Amino acid sequence: WCKLAYWEYRTRVGRLYAVHEASVNIFCELPWGSGFCLAQLPAAYRSCAVRRARGKIGRGLLLSREPGGVWAYNRSEHPIFVSSPTLSPPGACGLTVLKVLPGYSAKVFDYEWAGDRGGWQLPGEGPCDPHSIRISFAKGWGPCYSRQFITSCPCWLEVLLN
Repeated sequence: WCKLAYWEYRTRVGRLYAVHEASVNIFCELPWGSGFCLAQLPAAYRSCAVRRARGKIGRGLLLSREPGGVWAYNRSEHPIFVSSPTLSPPGACGLTVLKVLPGYSAKVFDYEWAGDRGGWQLPGEGPCDPHSIRISFAKGWGPCYSRQFITSCPCWLEVLLN
C-alpha cells in the first residue's frame, strides 16, 4: 500500500522499502520488532546532527493503513513532525506541519479528502507527490522553525502511497 524512503537532509539512504501489511513499524535500533529498521541501512558518512537525531528515534513510529486514511502512532520518546497534502486546509499558502507528541497519534492522510481534491496545486518547496507523507524525527520545519524545508531536517521519512 506504500513505499518508504529514508532521507538524511537531501540524500536518500538505502532503497525503497515496500510495505504490504496493513501497518509497519519504523524504528532505529533492533530489537523493536519487525518492520523498517533504519540501523540496517548503509552506514554512509553521518554528521553529528544526523547521529544525534537518529539517537532520538528509538522505538520510532507505527504507520497504519486504516479505513479512510493513514495514521501515525508516535512510539518514540520525542515528537515527530508530519506533513501531507490532506493536513493543509484548502487555499493554504504552505503545507501544514503537524507536531505529534510521544504516545500520541494522528490521521496523517485522508483518502476521501484526497479523492475530492482531484487536480490540486500543492503549495511549498519543490515538487511534491500529492499522495505522499513526510515525517521528520525529532526536528520540525516550516515557518516557525529555523529549518524552512524538510530537506533541512537531519532524518526524515517519505511515505509514497500506492
